[in-house]
Amino acid sequence: MNSMTGYAWRERACDGASVSVEIKGCNSRFLDISVSAPPWLSRMEARVREIVGGACGRGRVDVSIRVRETDSQVAVRVNSAAAAAYAKAISDLADALGLTGKASVSTLIGMDGVLETEKERDAGKAWAAVEPALREAVADFAEERAREGKHTELDILASVARVEAGLRTVESRAPGLEAAIMGNIRARLKELGAPGADENRVLAETAALLIKHSVSEEVSRLKSHLGEFQAEAARNPKPGKKLDFLCQEISREINTIASKSATIDVSRAVVEMKEALESAREQLRNVE
Repeated sequence: MNSMTGYAWRERACDGASVSVEIKGCNSRFLDISVSAPPWLSRMEARVREIVGGACGRGRVDVSIRVRETDSQVAVRVNSAAAAAYAKAISDLADALGLTGKASVSTLIGMDGVLETEKERDAGKAWAAVEPALREAVADFAEERAREGKHTELDILASVARVEAGLRTVESRAPGLEAAIMGNIRARLKELGAPGADENRVLAETAALLIKHSVSEEVSRLKSHLGEFQAEAARNPKPGKKLDFLCQEISREINTIASKSATIDVSRAVVEMKEALESAREQLRNVE
């Protein structure tokens, strides 16, 4: 069981540059990978998504790639058209004001767009440093998610154990339900002035109430759901969606037991089971 939250950071040096990769993860219903990288590395984004996606099943994952250049060649180009336009504008202004002189080269090169600079970058060479840093960060990220997931799994299973304890209480009270219902019926009939009530009538009313309050089917289904929950958690490394579905089924059975509850002990056990199940569902929002 893996958590959807985690963090990793790695840095590597290559010829003339230093590369850093940062990965952050948080909860999301689906896998959502966001990549932030220098524009000149944009063609590598599909590879980044493939590497990160191979280690994640669900969650929002933010990947930030930074390249700090220490030795890069700069190409300088002169935009002659822009320089000519500036020179003509300056000349026209001088004529309009009755001034003499022309724009100097030093003036023109200070104008925006006259000198165009571009760093000569080798994306393939940079990727040779980015890829190993990325894979190392992904491995660290997966390890942290697994570590957090293990702690979360223990908390979830502890909550499930509380549900099982409440279920045992409900099951243990079932044999005494018939006697309690029968005693209540006799007491009511006595209060109504019918102390010698027909035993068949008592049995008939007891049977009717037992049908209404019996939870044997709910107990059986709840046992099955809890067993499947534990088996799924043990065999599936990414069980989040399936376990969330099972929680819905478990909740349905607990609510039915609550509606049929005929004793204080069962009502208390139901409250405990509901609280424990909600705790498990909260934790499940953090796992794949």
